[in-house]
Amino acid sequence: MSFLSIVWNVDPEIFSIGPVSIRWYSLMWIIGFYFGVRLFMWFFKREGLPLKLIDPLLLTMVFSVAIGARLGHVFFYQPDYYLANPVEILKIWEGGLSSHGGAIGILLGLWWFVHKYGKPNGFGYMWLLDRMVIAVALCGSFIRLGNLMNSEIIGAPTDLPWGFEFIRSYEWQKLYGVPCHPAQIYESLTYLGIFFLLFFLYKKYLGRLRQGFLFGLFFITVFVARFLIEFIKAPQVDAEIGMTINIGQILSIPCIMAGICLIVYSFKRGKPDVIEKKPVYDYRTADSNKHPKKK
Repeated sequence: MSFLSIVWNVDPEIFSIGPVSIRWYSLMWIIGFYFGVRLFMWFFKREGLPLKLIDPLLLTMVFSVAIGARLGHVFFYQPDYYLANPVEILKIWEGGLSSHGGAIGILLGLWWFVHKYGKPNGFGYMWLLDRMVIAVALCGSFIRLGNLMNSEIIGAPTDLPWGFEFIRSYEWQKLYGVPCHPAQIYESLTYLGIFFLLFFLYKKYLGRLRQGFLFGLFFITVFVARFLIEFIKAPQVDAEIGMTINIGQILSIPCIMAGICLIVYSFKRGKPDVIEKKPVYDYRTADSNKHPKKK
C-alpha cells in the first residue's frame, strides 16, 4: 500500500427507500442531461428556434443514448455473457455502458429527430450535430464522475501520489489495495476541457464556422484522448487481457478518421453553420402582374 495513495471506498448508492435506490451514477447522468437541456435552450434562443422542440429532443436523446450505450457494451465488450443472459441487458443501473455505442445511438436518434422536425424549422442533420457535441462533451464529463463513484473503468497500477486504491474494484482484476490511475478523473477533466473549447468556438465564431467543423473536432479530440488514456487503464473485461491495444482503442480509430474527414468536408463543402431561414414572400413589394389584386 502506498503511503500517499487515496483510499477510495465510496458506496455507489446514495440512499434507498425500500426497493428503490438512488445511485451516484444515475445522478451524474441526470445532471449531465440537465445542463445539456439548458445549453440547447440557450442555443435555440440565440438562433431563433422554438423552445417547444426541447421536449422531443430530450426524449430522443435519453432513449437513443441509453439504448445505444447499453447495446454497445453488450455487443462490443461482452456479447457471449449477455447473449447467454439476456435479462441482464436490461439492468442498465448496474453499469456497463459504451461511449462508442452511445455515439452510434445519438447519431441514429438525431437523424430521426431532424427527419421529423428539421425541415419545417430550417435546420439540418449536421447543424444539429455541431451543437449536440458541445452538450455531449459536458455530459460525458459528469458520466465519468459517475464511473468514479461506481469504482469502475479504473486505471492501471501506479506509484504516483494521486493513485487511488479502489477497494470495490472487480476481484478478477486483482487490484484490491493497489494504487491505480484514476482514469475516470482524467477522462472527466479531458471532456470538460473539450466542452470549453467547443463552446468558445461556437460562441465566438458562429458566423464564420462551417457545418461539420465542431462535430469533426469533437470526434478527433475525444477519441484521440480516449485512445491515449486507454494505455493507462486496467482491462475492463476478460477479453481485453493480453491485448496490445484494447477494444476501446480499436473502436476509437475509425472515430478519429471520421473526425478528420468531417474537418476536411467542412472546409471544402460545408455550408455556413447557421439556421437556413426560409424566404418570406412580401406581398407589399410583389409584382402586381404575378399577383393581381382581387376585384
